[in-house]
Amino acid sequence: MAREISKKTIKDQWRRKIMEISGENVYKCMQCGTCTASCPMNCDVDAPPRAVMALIQFGQAEALDHLNTPWVCASCHMCDVRCTRGIDIPRVMEALRQIKLRENVDHVEPSNLQPEEVVDLPTIAMVAGMRKFTS
Repeated sequence: MAREISKKTIKDQWRRKIMEISGENVYKCMQCGTCTASCPMNCDVDAPPRAVMALIQFGQAEALDHLNTPWVCASCHMCDVRCTRGIDIPRVMEALRQIKLRENVDHVEPSNLQPEEVVDLPTIAMVAGMRKFTS
């Protein structure tokens, strides 16, 4: 899908806020795709971690608004461990969640999950989800 990238679509203050909250420099990402290849949740996300990093680099806040990637991220640190540039991508995903939560926008409500859905969820996803909502 083509995206317009211009001065009017780039949200520089939003991008700086992500880097401030996460403590990570998103510009270090060279789009090698190792994070995406390592991600156990890659099948369940709207956009892989590499694409999320690219959207952040280009300041595309609106493009990330409707993606489930920050919410589905299990914070397992597989991407972090294998990143050739040493970027802590789970911290970036957490920053994206924090920005949305500060706007009072939730994408997942644990109490709305059906028991049969919980049985099929990976344990790390449930633990990460509870950590996200109780901190």
